[in-house]
Order: sequence, then C-alpha cells, then structure tokens
Amino acid sequence: MPRMKDVDVIVLAGGKGERLYPLTKDRAKPAVPFGGMYRIIDFTLSNCVNSGLGQIYVLSQYKSHSLDRHIQRGWLQFFSYPLGEFIYNIPAQQRIGSSWYEGTADAVFQNVYTLQKDKPTYTLILSGDHIYQMNYATMIDYHVENDADITIGVVPMPVETATEFGIVMAGADRSVVGFQEKPKENPVTMPDDPTKVLVSMGIYVFRTEALIRHLIEDAKRKDSSHDFGKDIIPKMVANRSKVLAYYFKGIEGNSYWRDIGTLDAYYEAHMDLVSVTPQCNLYDPSWPIHTVYSPYPPAKMVFSGGDDGRRIGTVLDSIVCNGALISGGRVSRTIVSPNVRVNSYAEVLDTVLLDGVTVGRNCRIKNAIIDKYVKIPSNTTIGYNLEEDRKKYDISPGGIVVIPKNTAFE
Repeated sequence: MPRMKDVDVIVLAGGKGERLYPLTKDRAKPAVPFGGMYRIIDFTLSNCVNSGLGQIYVLSQYKSHSLDRHIQRGWLQFFSYPLGEFIYNIPAQQRIGSSWYEGTADAVFQNVYTLQKDKPTYTLILSGDHIYQMNYATMIDYHVENDADITIGVVPMPVETATEFGIVMAGADRSVVGFQEKPKENPVTMPDDPTKVLVSMGIYVFRTEALIRHLIEDAKRKDSSHDFGKDIIPKMVANRSKVLAYYFKGIEGNSYWRDIGTLDAYYEAHMDLVSVTPQCNLYDPSWPIHTVYSPYPPAKMVFSGGDDGRRIGTVLDSIVCNGALISGGRVSRTIVSPNVRVNSYAEVLDTVLLDGVTVGRNCRIKNAIIDKYVKIPSNTTIGYNLEEDRKKYDISPGGIVVIPKNTAFE
C-alpha cells in the first residue's frame, strides 16, 4: 500500500456558488457556514486529516478571503512542516496564460508546477463543497491494488437528480465504460435499479504521471472546456485508459453524501442534522469534524416561566452552539449557531440561524435561513406569508426565506 507521503491532495474550492446566493454574496461556497460551528470545506479537510493525508493544496478563486482566513485560523495546527506536512491555499494567479480558471481541469493545470515539483506518485482531487464523511485511504488503496490510471468516487442517487451531476456508466468489474456530464435527458440508470443513477462525487485518484499528461493534452485543445467531467474523463474512457469506479463507503457504513449547491439543498441538509437520528453523524469520536475553535462560553437557556408563565427558554430537536443564549424564547428544529440570542416570547421553527443573529421579542420565524449578524426587530414575522416576504427578502424555489448577512431592518 502507498505511504500517504506519496499522495498530494488538491481541493477544488474556487466555484462561485451562484445557486447559493445570497449566502455566497461575500464568501466562496466552501467557506459558507454549515451545521452551526463549521464551514462546508471543514468536512473535506477533516476527511483528509482523519485519513492520514498531510500534503494539501486548496485552489481558490472567487471571494477567497474568508476561506483563506478560515484555513489560517483553524487548520495550520494539524500539519507539521518539519515532517513534510502542509496545507496551502493557492488563489488563482494566472500562472499559466492570462485567464482565470476556466474549468476544474484548468485549475489543476494552472498549478501543475506543484505536482512537477513534489513528484507525488498519486494525486487525490477533491471538491471543497460537499458534506460527507469518508476514509480516502481506502479508496487510494483500491486504486493502487488495481493499477488504475484514474479511480472515480461514485454514489447511487435518484434518477431525478441526474441533471445536476456527472453520471458514470460502470461494468460489473467496476471499469468505467461511459460518462455523461449532467445529462438533460435519457440518463443511463444503474443496471440493477432503473430508479437510480451512479453519480460522480467529484473525487478522483490519479496516477500523477497520467494526470499531468492528460492535463497538458487537454490544455492544447481549443474545443475543450477544460473540465474533468466534460473533457478529461470522457477522453480517458475513449482512449481506453484504465478508469475505475469506487463505490462510496462512508464511516461505519454511513452512505450520507450531499452536494449542497442550492439554497434548498443547504436547508434540507441542516434539517437532516436536527433529526433524531441524523444520517450525517457529527458525534462520532473516531471521525471528528474539525474547524476553528473559538473561546465562546457555554450555551445557556434562561427563564422558567416568569410572572405570566409563558417566558420559558425552550429548545426542542435543535443544535445549539457555544455562546448562544435562549432568553425566554422557544426554538424547535433549528440550528442555533455561536453567539445567537433568541429573546423572550420569540418562536423560531425549522430555521438556520448563523453566527451572531439576534431574534427580538415576540418574533415568529419559520422555514428560514438567516445569515450572520442580522438583528431582527421585535414583533417581526418571517416565513408565514411568502407573498409579503417576497417583497423584502430572497425566497428559494422551495419556499425558504433567506436573509443576507448584515441585513439592516427599517
């Protein structure tokens, strides 16, 4: 089996995240907060650390400041530079040519000098904006044992989602015989289940020599969009390179994997977390999710009835982070991020409250995502009348009210 020092990791973290707007108004998609105390990229980076991988390049492009700051504050402590470990955030810098990153493959190609310098035997390419828990070492071992040119991480998904993903066609021996990039019609379903398609997770293990060769060849093609799913992988399949599918194995058999690329998917993933038995297990001590650890005080719930018997700080089926204060309000099926305050007689249901939000007295809020540092005035109602909300706020296709960071109420 390969030593982890034989593997460089490249995390693609440069997407605009347009479908997550306004959460991506001031930050890159991988830097969007998730699950109360985390950022989306924390799941990918935690998988790397927990898998024993210590040579990581993060390729960023759009609005990369918050992502870079998060990596600097939270992730440097996990790597020993004297032992050859590192995590570097590399923003787009037009190192090759005069264009910014034109596709996922072009992003790696523009930084190919790092691979030529390090000379790793294998390169693991990851997306920085998916939520899942996975031991990459097992996939790398599978790739090496089968002497593949590229191994693609795959997971079954409902056929209705085919337009959102790259679809892999794999034989019984797991060799990849075809690839459809976000097919608008007639997606190829799994042979044993016509209700499912085999989706590429955006996880690729390459023999580095093969990767560099295909990147250079692709860069010369004028008709290429310079993307792994649209160009590199179909070309490798057509050229009879050894392309294998690796079926996703989560930690302890957990098959949870989500691309939270839309506001509704982001919201639904949070509602998964507050279910009684969430599929994404944040509480497994053998596979911790790391992040920036800030010195917040413990969460607190106060008032046990007051003079009128209604002023009770109540939390049901929710996640409550450090620094939060539930001061006589009621919270149910809600993510309460650090330093959130919910004041007396307020009711918050099925909602995501990001850092530093204040909910005033007598507010009624449901089915909402409220970004950082928003101060909601007393007696405000959100989520109960979408026609009225639409005049003032962003509304997702699924009817979730989204209030941007630092919104000032009149």
